[in-house]
Amino acid sequence: MLLQLAVDRPEHFAVVPRVADLVDIVEVGTPVLKRFGASAITTLRELAPGVPVLADTKTVDGGLLEAEMVHTSGATMMTVLACASAATHCTVGEFADRHGLIVVADTITTTGTTPLLPVGQTFPAGYGYVAVHFPSDQRLAGDSSTAHIDAVEDMHALGHRVSLAGGISTDNIDAAVAVAPEIVVVGSGITEADDPRGVTEWIRSRLSEPGRGWPSTPSPPS
Repeated sequence: MLLQLAVDRPEHFAVVPRVADLVDIVEVGTPVLKRFGASAITTLRELAPGVPVLADTKTVDGGLLEAEMVHTSGATMMTVLACASAATHCTVGEFADRHGLIVVADTITTTGTTPLLPVGQTFPAGYGYVAVHFPSDQRLAGDSSTAHIDAVEDMHALGHRVSLAGGISTDNIDAAVAVAPEIVVVGSGITEADDPRGVTEWIRSRLSEPGRGWPSTPSPPS
């Protein structure tokens, strides 16, 4: 399992150099991408040299323009909403396939419904993962659902590689590891921790040793 660090606030940029050697992907979250534009991509590339950068564009239209923008800025991955039109998926997929960009189809708009994707749903070449993504606003409103974690197995059964995102932290990392998504996305669980590096090391160990249970391991850093 790969560990992806999501950077959603300007102050979180300071955490990146402290944990860059422990993560597999660093994400330019949608809020900072909107605030700083493509320069946020180049900044993260400088803060985490050699670590692939994902631009969380949540593209729903203008696919070619956005794919070109993030690619020329140095991102190696981007997100497109799964509900986007077939034309958008096609144009992004064609560009991604030509240029080595990896696309993640984000199901965030269908979280809580069954199934997240229609049976038989396919994506073009260039698409690498389906993101099972629980919206942050729902969590902030008090929704503690774990349906997105449960849905990983359904996505695997449909033949998709999965990126799991939304409220993943030391509190529920074991549940996430149990369903074995290909990518685990952690944001504030690391960036807002008192000891970001300690937490990242601990989560990294959980992804590397999925058979260990919490009762036999030290408590995670705060």
